[in-house]
Amino acid sequence: MGGADNGEALPESIPSAPGTLPHFIEEPDDAYIIKSNPIALRCKARPAMQIFFKCNGEWVHQNEHVSEESLDESSGLKVREVFINVTRQQVEDFHGPEDYWCQCVAWSHLGTSKSRKASVRIAYLRKNFEQDPQGREVPIEGMIVLHCRPPEGVPAAEVEWLKNEEPIDSEQDENIDTRADHNLIIRQARLSDSGNYTCMAANIVAKRRSLSATVVVYVDGSWEVWSEWSVCSPECEHLRIRECTAPPPRNGGKFCEGLSQESENCTDGLCILDKKPLHEIKPQSIENASDIALYSGLGAAVVAVAVLVIGVTLYRRSQSDYGVDVIDSSALTGGFQTFNFKTVRQGNPLLLNSSMQPDLTVSRTYSGPICLQDPLDKELMTESSLFNPLSDIKVKVQSSFMVSLGVSERAEYHGKNHSGTFPHGNNRSFSTMHPRNKTPYIQNLSSLPTRTELRTTGVFGHLGGRLVMPNTGVSLLIPHGAIPEENSWEIYMSINQGEPSLQSDGSEVLLSPEVTCGPPDMTVTTPFALTIPHCADVSSEHWNIHLKKRTQQGKWEEVMSVEDESTSCYCLLDPFACHVLLDSFGTYALTGEPITDCAVKQLKVAVFGCMSCNSLDYNLRVYCVDNTPWAFQEVVSDERHQGGQLLEEPKLLHFKGNTFSLQISVLDIPPFLWRIKPFTACQEVPFSRVWCSNQQPLHCAFSLERYTPTTTQLSCKICIRQLKGHEQILQVQTSILESERETITFFAQEDSTFPAQTGPKAFKIPYSIRQRICATFDTPNAKGKDWQMLAQKNSINRNLSYFATQSSPSAVILNLWEARHQHDGDLDSLACALEEIGRTHTKLSNITESQLDEADFNYSRQNGL
Repeated sequence: MGGADNGEALPESIPSAPGTLPHFIEEPDDAYIIKSNPIALRCKARPAMQIFFKCNGEWVHQNEHVSEESLDESSGLKVREVFINVTRQQVEDFHGPEDYWCQCVAWSHLGTSKSRKASVRIAYLRKNFEQDPQGREVPIEGMIVLHCRPPEGVPAAEVEWLKNEEPIDSEQDENIDTRADHNLIIRQARLSDSGNYTCMAANIVAKRRSLSATVVVYVDGSWEVWSEWSVCSPECEHLRIRECTAPPPRNGGKFCEGLSQESENCTDGLCILDKKPLHEIKPQSIENASDIALYSGLGAAVVAVAVLVIGVTLYRRSQSDYGVDVIDSSALTGGFQTFNFKTVRQGNPLLLNSSMQPDLTVSRTYSGPICLQDPLDKELMTESSLFNPLSDIKVKVQSSFMVSLGVSERAEYHGKNHSGTFPHGNNRSFSTMHPRNKTPYIQNLSSLPTRTELRTTGVFGHLGGRLVMPNTGVSLLIPHGAIPEENSWEIYMSINQGEPSLQSDGSEVLLSPEVTCGPPDMTVTTPFALTIPHCADVSSEHWNIHLKKRTQQGKWEEVMSVEDESTSCYCLLDPFACHVLLDSFGTYALTGEPITDCAVKQLKVAVFGCMSCNSLDYNLRVYCVDNTPWAFQEVVSDERHQGGQLLEEPKLLHFKGNTFSLQISVLDIPPFLWRIKPFTACQEVPFSRVWCSNQQPLHCAFSLERYTPTTTQLSCKICIRQLKGHEQILQVQTSILESERETITFFAQEDSTFPAQTGPKAFKIPYSIRQRICATFDTPNAKGKDWQMLAQKNSINRNLSYFATQSSPSAVILNLWEARHQHDGDLDSLACALEEIGRTHTKLSNITESQLDEADFNYSRQNGL
């Protein structure tokens, strides 16, 4: 909607005359836009010669009004009714201090009247509850309070409570109150109040279900009164009893404390056996009885030990197929312990040095679950394989419960291994498997897609273009004129999907994928821009980040530190990507050296789920991967192969370099519907496995079991936290039936539509405007309004000496702007910079904002945005 500036008279120009001021019969109401459906605002007034809408202080064009006129028979006055439509796009495009609003202005011969302001808002309801109800165990007649804070929404959601999937009507039960700030209050708990409670939130857009909270109302038992003493027995004793039935314990309540039976001598020691007082009789019979009981107990213990030894021996033989010795001690050492590594340390104490030679005389011991790290490990785990085997390594694992689930209590590694630290699951040797079991695993391995390289190509000429690796965050910008006229090259770009060839030295870690662009013998006249995503939480005081290049001999050499001054290349570090200006093709990667233990890697955490071969089991796989689009694409590809579904939108976890491990837990599993196998609700991953993951996905698996096949809904929480660090909660609420499951998209579609764009349509800034900008700023200016100011206004404040060596510094700055703003959507930032400079720069007066708007519209239309 725009102002009525087309030469027609504005409504204020209508002459006033004596009469009656307009009176509004109907004023516009507040409205909500649902999805993409426009809404209609209307108003009606009498007497009214004209009615126009004004939205956000600007007149709505008269062509957008629909007007109807009638006559009020009772008064004979003219009645006018007007409609306009407001679209979602109009509301989204408005950025003001208040909501989008519209009001009517009506004219009569006497003057004007204004209606109330009607606000127009986009209706929505977020997915996750701000607070889910938590399960409770309360004694009978105790008070139950279940808290619920519904998801944020417009309009605000209304809340309804369900008990065992049935609505709760508080008006029919005075013991229940649901009016207090969405909370559920049961004043006096009854046994019948036990069950699963769910908070339902709904508005005009959608309905949302909270996680279910299980309420258990229990009864502690109490003793009845003692019975009367029994008659005196031949042994001169009588007894009395009592029962724990006043009331009996229920729903897990405590049993009565104390004895249920008492006995005492009933003759005050005067009872005669064999004509002797009872207290004079020698207790030989009692001693004999005690001896018999003692020897019987010892005999039973010997038998039990023998059975246990035989059972352990048989179990170890059955487990020998996996190349491990198993000792079941889960009953004695249940739970999780920390990971302990005994190895030589050098350099930064934050990291395990991945390049040093290991001490082969020292065993490495850790306790806790095994979390797997690559697709091969994941596939083997489904076949009950426990470890990714390593050559010449002997493994001792405790707890048969853990073995069956891919989890161990304590493992000792004694081995002759390659140089490195804790194995990352990348050695794919199967030499430790027994021959008779080797074939099935090799068959599973062959069924996995073997990927060593992700590659895309395009043919580019003098006009340049852009090459994009879909859904990886990697792109290459070939500037206009970088390739000589009448020449063309097939340019390729690839990502190494195998084991990283860059072996970090000292405390360095790999922060990005290894990206190759070529052909290597191609030369360019203008630097090209390579965009590489990274996973560092950028801060110069905590990280020292380097750009490295692989030589033809396969070695990696440092090109520059991103904070250094250099005339050979330029690095612009953004929060999620690094944009590099280069003049030679090759293989590049980013590494980081933590300066303090506050250095942070950004991890993307996600949970996938799928049914297992057992129809009652459901598998959850929780991934922690470096926060680069490529690393997550690897996970998505593997999960598609395994039939996994993304159950919740991924979240970011800030993982500090403070040597503390990562814990992954499954919480709030509905106890009457699902169960998780013992000792598997919490898993722990050592610090080095996460910190030195080298862009390789790491995951932990959990197996849940339904009590009955009729259970189709699963709700639980996944807690991922670093000890003494950041924590994230993934709320799982899904149907295990594929037909009922809500689909969560993996990636935005815009990144995969046009992998290769050539010519003018690849650039947001039209070539004619680029020429004018370069002609303006390349010429030195006495007031400093040259290319240096252009760089400063575009937040390029470092290493300006690099641009000074270029034939057209402004063109290189604009190339960097193009690479940096590939997905930003419009030219606003450049327009603002040019407008600020152009206020006193006459040469920029012919570059108007409308020209940039038109260029942005054309770019969006050409690229389907």
